[in-house]
Amino acid sequence: MSGGPAVRVSIESSCEKQVQEVALDGTETYVPPLSMSQNLAKLAQRIDFSQGSDSEEDGTEGEPRDREWSKQEPEEEEGTVKFQPSLWPWDSVRNNLRSALTEMCVLHDVLSVVKEKKYMALDPVSQDPTTPQVFQLISKKKSLGTAAQLLLKGAEKLNKSVAENQENRRQRDFNSELLRLRSQWKLRKVGDKILGDLSYRSAGSLFPHHGTFEVIKNTDIDLDKKVPEDYCPLDVQIPSDLEGSAYIKVSIQKQAPDIGDLGTVNLFRRPPKTKAGTQLWHVKLEAAQNVLLCKEIFAQLSREAVQIKSQIPHIVVKNQIISQPFPGLQLSISLCHFTGEKKNHRASPEKPKSDDHLYVLEHNLHQMMREFHKQQLSSVVMPHPASAPFGHKRMRLAGPMAYDKAEISSLQQSEGLLEKIIKQAKHIFLRSRTARTIDSLAIRIEDPQIQAHWSNINDVYESSVKVLITSQGYEQICKIHSTKCSLTLCLWPK
Repeated sequence: MSGGPAVRVSIESSCEKQVQEVALDGTETYVPPLSMSQNLAKLAQRIDFSQGSDSEEDGTEGEPRDREWSKQEPEEEEGTVKFQPSLWPWDSVRNNLRSALTEMCVLHDVLSVVKEKKYMALDPVSQDPTTPQVFQLISKKKSLGTAAQLLLKGAEKLNKSVAENQENRRQRDFNSELLRLRSQWKLRKVGDKILGDLSYRSAGSLFPHHGTFEVIKNTDIDLDKKVPEDYCPLDVQIPSDLEGSAYIKVSIQKQAPDIGDLGTVNLFRRPPKTKAGTQLWHVKLEAAQNVLLCKEIFAQLSREAVQIKSQIPHIVVKNQIISQPFPGLQLSISLCHFTGEKKNHRASPEKPKSDDHLYVLEHNLHQMMREFHKQQLSSVVMPHPASAPFGHKRMRLAGPMAYDKAEISSLQQSEGLLEKIIKQAKHIFLRSRTARTIDSLAIRIEDPQIQAHWSNINDVYESSVKVLITSQGYEQICKIHSTKCSLTLCLWPK
C-alpha cells in the first residue's frame, strides 16, 4: 500500500455537540451546533483561491495541505477566543471576487488595445437640452408665487400679532377708562351689560325718570389707521330724551303775548364749550344729568301750578309756565331743551329781542330743588333704640311742650317752588323799579341832590337802600326797605 497514490480522506468528529463545561456533579454543558448558514460560511473560509485545483499533485504536497487544514481547526478555535472575527462571514469571498474582477478588467483592456491598436478613444458626452423660454417663464412664475406666498404668510402673522397687541392695549385702556367712570358715576353689571344711573334718587329725588345709561366699548376706529388724539375706548349711550343740553329760562315781561304763541318761541342758546382734556363721556353724562334736573324742576313747577289755587290761575302750555305776580306783569318760566336738531333753524326777520333771562332766578331754582332733595332725604326716620316708643322723633320728644292743632297745621303748610320763585320775582321787580325811580329822580331834579347807596348784603326776599338828599343848608337821610310785595320808607331828621 505504500507504493500506491495517496488518498484524501475527510474526517469529521463523531460528536455532533462539543462539551463546553463539566460541572462538579458530572453534568456536561454542550455547545449548540452551527446552523446551515454558519456551517457554509465556515467551509467557504477554508477555500484557498490562490491554489490550483489540479488532481495530479504529488502526495508530498497533499500531506502538508492536510496538516495545514488539520492545524487550522485548533487555530480557528483559538482565534475565536483571541480576536473577534469579521462581522460578515462572506467578507473573504467578496474580496477574492473583487480582485478577480479587477484582473479580468485589466485583461479585457489589454486584449482590446492589442486588437484595435488605438491608444485613445473619445466617446460623445450627452449635453443638457436647452429649456424653452416659455418653460423658464413658467418656472420663474411658480418660484415667485411660492416666495410671494411665504411673504404673505409672514405679513399675515405680523398683522395678527400687531392687531392682538392693539386689541390688548385697547382692552387695557377700556378697563382704565371704566375704572375712572366708576369712580365718578354709579355703575352696576346686569347680565353682559354695564348700566349706570344719572338720577338724583340717592340724593332724595322723587322724579320717576329712571335715568339709566349704558356703557359700551368704542370699536368704530380702524386698527390699520392712525389712532386720533381724542380717541376714547369707552362710550356711553344715554336715553334719547336726555340728549343735548337744557336750561330753565325765567323772564319778567310787561306785555303778555298771545296765548296761541306760547311754547313756540325759539329759546335755544349755544351749548357751552367743552374744556380741553375733558373726556367726551364725562361731558355727555353731565349734560344728560343737567337735562334730567331741568325736567324735574319744570315737572315740579307744572304740578304746583295746577294744584295751587290763586286769584289769577297759572297757565301751563307746552314747555312754558305763565304767571302774573302783578297786574300787567307776566312771569314766564320755560324749559329750553336743545338736541341739535334745530341747528339750521332760521331766525325770524324781526329784530332779535334783548336777553331778559334772569340767571339769578334760574340759579335759585336749582338751589331750592337741591334743598328739597335734602329735605326728602332727611325726613326718613333713622334707626332708634328698641326701648323707645315707635314713632316720629318730634312725637317722642314733644311731652308737655307739644304743639296744638293750629301750630301743627301751620308747620305742615310749606311753600312750593313756584310760590317761592314768584315771591323772588316780585322782589326783583320791586327792587329794579325802585332803583329806576330813584335814578330818574336824581337825573331830573338838580336841587336837592339825591344819592342812593344799595346794600350788598341782601336776602332773596328783602333788600335795603340808603338815600341821601342834600341841599344848600339842609340835609336829609332816608332809608327805603324793599320786601316781597311792599316798600317801607324810613326818615331820619338831621
